[in-house]
Amino acid sequence: HILGQSVLARALFPVGAYTKLQVRAMAAERGLPTASRSESQDLCFIADGDYRRFLARHAAETVRPGPIVDTTGRRLGFHRGLPFYTVGQRSGLGIAAGQPLYVLGLDMASNALIVGAADALGGDWLCTGPAHWIAGQPPPGPFEAQVQIRYRATPAPALVTPLVDGRAEVRFARPLRDITAGQAAVFYDGDICLGGGMILDRNMPAVGAGAAVHQPAQALSI
Repeated sequence: HILGQSVLARALFPVGAYTKLQVRAMAAERGLPTASRSESQDLCFIADGDYRRFLARHAAETVRPGPIVDTTGRRLGFHRGLPFYTVGQRSGLGIAAGQPLYVLGLDMASNALIVGAADALGGDWLCTGPAHWIAGQPPPGPFEAQVQIRYRATPAPALVTPLVDGRAEVRFARPLRDITAGQAAVFYDGDICLGGGMILDRNMPAVGAGAAVHQPAQALSI
């Protein structure tokens, strides 16, 4: 979704319609060492896969312990650093409660990890950063699309509104779980990719208010 027409016009696909299994079989027939090499997962450029140690070494200022709170603002414990958690996470929180708790949000301003019950994970709104449109410009006004919010997620029906500042606002027909800042929101019309942008904001329970909130934005008039 980040490619433009100047790049797509020169794109070549040497593997064609072959599947990954077929390509591995062809590599094995030719004795290539990559035939049996395991797939890279997560941060493949970190040799030992320990991203916690990597962050502590190269971005220590981002790894600060802080409070774990529920949506009423009640402190339940302490976290090891916000980069070690993701929305929807349940295990590894290190707190005991009478019900399963999930990460609902990461409040960077207060360095607080917000947790709550599973039914609080749903959200129906997000806003991206600067959106990229494969056609070179956004569609005229709000439009209906299928929006995918993470790898392997099923695209969900939504109303996408291009904004005057270049961002895009997305309102889903039904709440989705685990809308996460930093992931890409990609817009589709059937199997045609229209573009997308990085998720910067989403509605989530406000600490102390118990209600989902978000900042309104101005739509683009075309």
